[in-house]
Amino acid sequence: MNINISGKNITVSDYLRRVTGKKARKLERYFKPDTEMQVTLSIEKSRHIAEITVVAEGVVLRAEEATGDLYSSIDVALKKLERQMRKHRTKLAKRLHEEAFSEDTVYDYYDEAFDEDEPQIVRNKKFALRPMTEEDAAVQLELLGHNFYVFRNAYSNEVNVIYKRADGNYGLIEPE
Repeated sequence: MNINISGKNITVSDYLRRVTGKKARKLERYFKPDTEMQVTLSIEKSRHIAEITVVAEGVVLRAEEATGDLYSSIDVALKKLERQMRKHRTKLAKRLHEEAFSEDTVYDYYDEAFDEDEPQIVRNKKFALRPMTEEDAAVQLELLGHNFYVFRNAYSNEVNVIYKRADGNYGLIEPE
């Protein structure tokens, strides 16, 4: 696994780079050897932030943690990432296992046992996407009190998603 460690508002010392790399290497067993892991360490006021992103076989796993101690942030972010990877592997294994049997042989109790913890789609909404600017979408996001808002960008005519970031700013997702 290739681990890239960088700093934002911080100079990453050799010791910090070694410790972070050693801790991150414990996750190698979950990934193929050519997998890229990006670790970004930063300090904002008294918050020590560790952001870890892994792109593995088309799946993006991301964990971020902010604490008063950089080493704690790294540990917690790596634990979050490991939990995400285990959950993803469990879902894949379950899907492969279910596809191996015909519907007649899959027992109801098997499905119920695994679906209890599995998040379900409980609501489906359809609505017309009217063209609007990014600024208008941000206003709509705030008015509705949601974490994200889907809209058609008036400039590109593409479907975009604007979302509220943890730092209070906005993020914009747009197709390539």
